Amino acid sequence: MAATRRVRSQVLVGFDVTPGDQDTFDAFVARRRAHEPLQYIEGSIPFATVELHVDDRVLVPRPETEFLFSQVVAMVDGPGVIVDLCTGSGNLALGLQAAFRDARVYAVDLSSDAVDVARGNAEHNDLNIQFFVGDLFEPLPHELRGAVDLIVANPPYLAERELADLPPDVRFEPEMALVAGPVGDEVLTRIAAQADAWLAPGGVIACEISEFHGSRAAEIFSRYGGAISQDLSGRDRYVFGSRGME
Repeated sequence: MAATRRVRSQVLVGFDVTPGDQDTFDAFVARRRAHEPLQYIEGSIPFATVELHVDDRVLVPRPETEFLFSQVVAMVDGPGVIVDLCTGSGNLALGLQAAFRDARVYAVDLSSDAVDVARGNAEHNDLNIQFFVGDLFEPLPHELRGAVDLIVANPPYLAERELADLPPDVRFEPEMALVAGPVGDEVLTRIAAQADAWLAPGGVIACEISEFHGSRAAEIFSRYGGAISQDLSGRDRYVFGSRGME
């Protein structure tokens, strides 16, 4: 359907393939043979209730992250202020803004290219999100300190040594969004160290983690309760916590 730009019903009933359709399809096949992710080739992917454009400036949103989204939505009740760190394509920020229409949502990424993609996705889905280019909490407005009800993040969490062992199509994605550093927990550690200053009393923090870092993530987030949750495959994949009430 992506190659012919026809909807599913047209494909099912049949149509005449034009030379242009064939050329586009052949080009798509060549890109896939080069291990480019199918989502980049097709150009879009659904996430929760939104539709996202994705290309090689951002990670491909995965089911594990959508499961994080669903857990967060079930966990919190009408958050007023939401911050999405390492936003990438904006998938968590957009999904949460669509779920909590009255919330003010702020999204941050170190990559200006990623923020361009995320901003375009927000416009396409008619969602009002404030985007910032910068390092974690650094670019956020100062008045948000102590006022954030929900922090979410799907940060880089691979160790440098793990990159070479990734499937070729994953290595097609931006390295800075995959690799945290020599160990892999560096970004998580920085988030945990800074989040307390931004969370409101009772505010929730939820992060995606490496399946190999469950115990370490629980330790890093121990000041927030550090509860580890598994993905749909039963692997440690998320850490949840909250700031104590004052």
